[in-house]
Amino acid sequence: MTSPLVFQEGAHSQLLHWLRISIEKMDARVTSLMAQHPGVSLGLSNLARRDQLGAAHIHITRYLPADGLRLTDLAAKAGITKQAMGALVSQCEAWGMVERKHDPQDARARIIRFTPVGAAWLNAYHESVAQAEQELCAAVGQNVATVIALGLEAYGADSE
Repeated sequence: MTSPLVFQEGAHSQLLHWLRISIEKMDARVTSLMAQHPGVSLGLSNLARRDQLGAAHIHITRYLPADGLRLTDLAAKAGITKQAMGALVSQCEAWGMVERKHDPQDARARIIRFTPVGAAWLNAYHESVAQAEQELCAAVGQNVATVIALGLEAYGADSE
């Protein structure tokens, strides 16, 4: 029996197609909302408007807790290499979003933490995600949005 989610003419999954498009749309909407957020610094707002802050930079926002993390742990949580995360952190550090502080438990290690500018960015991120999710609910209906969220949560739960 063929899954209704698979195109008959090829191996492309409709589900994967719509997931990719939806992720790109959600990321673009969140970035757009953050660019307009009054709490975001003018510099970061301009970077977001010019599409110089993208999904890769959102990894830091998405995975860095308020009390900070080591670079290796941040990279692991984001599912990218330490080198790639190091480049992102360096860029965000140059923009004033994050800072590297000595780890009080290990003098060799550094903890990546949000600066006050980065904390405002993090707040704008949370508010923008909430608004984008409300817009999704308005577009597809609360019941459909709930089913999507529950299904994706169930499917991805064993990956965390």
